[in-house]
Parts: sequence; structure tokens; C-alpha cells
Amino acid sequence: MADDVNRQILLASRPDGAPIAANFRQVETPVPVPGDGEAVYQTIYMSLDPYMRGRMNDGESYAEPVAIDGVMGGGSVGRVVKSNDPGLAEGDYVLGYGGWQEFAMMKGKHLKKLDPAAAPISTALSVLGMPGMTAYTGLLRIGEPKEGETVVVAAASGPVGGTVGQIAKLKGCRVIGIAGTDEKCDYVKNELGFDDCLNHRRDDLSEALAAACPDGIDVYYENVGGKVFDAVYPLLNYFARIPVCGVITRYNVAETAPGPDRLPGYIADSLTKRFRTQGFIVTDFEDMRPDFERDMSQWVRDGKVRYKEDIVEGIENVPATMIGLLEGKNFGKQLVQAAEDPTR
Repeated sequence: MADDVNRQILLASRPDGAPIAANFRQVETPVPVPGDGEAVYQTIYMSLDPYMRGRMNDGESYAEPVAIDGVMGGGSVGRVVKSNDPGLAEGDYVLGYGGWQEFAMMKGKHLKKLDPAAAPISTALSVLGMPGMTAYTGLLRIGEPKEGETVVVAAASGPVGGTVGQIAKLKGCRVIGIAGTDEKCDYVKNELGFDDCLNHRRDDLSEALAAACPDGIDVYYENVGGKVFDAVYPLLNYFARIPVCGVITRYNVAETAPGPDRLPGYIADSLTKRFRTQGFIVTDFEDMRPDFERDMSQWVRDGKVRYKEDIVEGIENVPATMIGLLEGKNFGKQLVQAAEDPTR
């Protein structure tokens, strides 16, 4: 692709339920020219994350929706190609919120310079970036794991869940993961070191989880909802903590799910058992960033926290990859590589 053309993926229409290819549109625009204090970087890796589904809607949320015909937003890392910011030079590697495009222009103050010698630049979007900090802050600030407790993690092979479980193990907990395939469960147990992992597609999930948690559940890190939560709920101990990071089973649901209203019972149980449910967004805990950067960098260097990245090549594959992510087809942190990575 010519270096004067910027391919972008726009939101063409708002999904009604699960996104489809027609909800997105690829266009070509000129590479932007930076003004004072701005820099342009060529995207090498862009991040795809479940939260992006919510940005496609036009409802009230914690962040503004993407406008129709707007570039889909998201984190990306790349190499500076033009700079009018004194703190950034051509050739610097940066992390920004450039979204789904090959070239992004931002104020230099909104870009974070990366050191390729310290860690692969892709990790700024995975274990050393937003997913890693989401795992760290949600577990430690809300989950408050204590040695000897049982921690259950949904979406355990993903970039957040996999990191949550490894941190919980470092804190001396018994950790049970739940994932979507036997292959993912093998990875969670044998590579990430969880005590056990259950395939959520098995018919006897509730019985299997009860057997894996004979002392009940003290911390449940919620990424999924649905039948996974149904299996967890009866096993919650007194004073259990539930950090709610995501509920991916609800992201593509256009209508209220049929069935009985269980909220009154849930509220009553929360009183009896005094368990705590708290939703959060990673930016709620910005005060923890220095601790996260110190601890996670050291754990990764020491091999105490491992990570897996699922990299698809080509910006033209972003829509299909995003659709697959919401269906659980990714294995590890989902990235799309838009240009060669000279650091590898």
C-alpha cells in the first residue's frame, strides 16, 4: 500500500444484534499532516476488544458511541512517520488511541513512547497494556484475593481472564478457569498454571464447577454472564466479591432475555451472604497504574505471568476478526497487524 494512502475502517451502520460485515466500510483517505504539537504514526498493531461492541450502539454508556461513518476507535501501536511535537521523533514507537486505520494523527501528549528493548511493542496492547491493567486492578481492588481462597475466572484463556488467574495464583489462591474449548482449557491449566479449567459448553457445567470448588467460591471475575454465571451463583460464599469486567453474552442481545425475573432473589441473597458485586472500567483505577506497571513488568520478565497473542494480518480483515472475537473464535489477545514490525 502506498505510503500516502490511509486505509480506514468506518462504522457504516449500527448492528441490530450481532455485527455483520455490512456494518463496516473500508475507505481510502490521504495520510494526515500533523499540526503543532501533533504526530502521525503508522499503525503496526491494532487492538480488538469486546468493549468495542458497545461503542457501535447509540445508547447511553460510559463512553461516547462511534459516529456513523466514523473511524472505529481503539488502541494501537505504531511508528512515528511525521512529527511536530518536540518530544517525538520519526522512528519512535508509540501507543495511542488511533483506531482502525493505517495512519493515525494525535497530539503528542496523548501518545506514550515505547521501548522495544524493554518488551515487544505488541504487549502495550495486551499484558502490559489495557487488558493487563484491567485484570490487575479489577482483581486486586475489587476481588481482594486472599491466600487459600477459591477464585473462578470466566473467559480464562483471554487476555484479561488469563492474567487474572495468574495473579490470583501469585496471591496463593486456588484458581478455576472457565473457557470455550478443550484446547483453551488445556492451555489455561498447562501453560498458565490454573488448578483446573472447565469447558463452558459441557452439559454438566454446574455439577462440574461444584466438584471443582468444594469449598465454594470467594471471588468470581465476571467476563461472560449467561450460563457461566448461572453455574457460579449457587456456589458463592459469604462475603464473596464479584468484579464485573464484562458480560459478553449480552453484547449482541437486542431485547431483554425471556424468563423469570431473578433480581429480587439476587438482591436477597446479597443481603444474606453479604457478597459484593461491582462493575468497573479500567480508568476507574488510574491511581493503580504505577503499581501495575512495576509489578506486571517484573512478573512478565520473571516468567511468572505468561501471555498469548492472536495476530491476524491485514486491516481488511478487521471486521471479520471483530465478528469472530464476539463469537469466541480468538485464542488469546486479539490483534490485527497492519504493517511490518521492524522490532521483531
